[in-house]
Amino acid sequence: MKNDASISTIMTKDIITLSKEDDLEKAELLFKRHKIRHIPVVKEDAVIGMLSYTDLLRISFADAVDETETEVDSLVYNMFSIHQVMVKNVVTVSSDCTIKEVAKILAKKEFHALPVVDNGSIVGIVTTTDLINYLIKLL
Repeated sequence: MKNDASISTIMTKDIITLSKEDDLEKAELLFKRHKIRHIPVVKEDAVIGMLSYTDLLRISFADAVDETETEVDSLVYNMFSIHQVMVKNVVTVSSDCTIKEVAKILAKKEFHALPVVDNGSIVGIVTTTDLINYLIKLL
């Protein structure tokens, strides 16, 4: 295994983002449409938070809605804002971090995704799934 491979080689570069002005209904639709579990919340290109599908499950019955369903229970979502639900003070990594460094961070923390930020702007996202897929290719 190459220990010095850059995270930029496995990160997702086509990033789905939200702004804190977006609503939670939009967030759920993005999670389901793109089959993702984490969405960085940005102001311009700067990461100000992270929203996970688990965050939505904590406040709603989102998991009770069929994955192909486009209607969601907006009553619960109208009670909260993205800013209230998102994780603030997000840990980020730069694109030149090694895969090993990122794996260590994810292994020690309670989250499963890290925004990749260069010069204050988001350039990607790396998840535990990205790391698992990388390992599968090596085996």
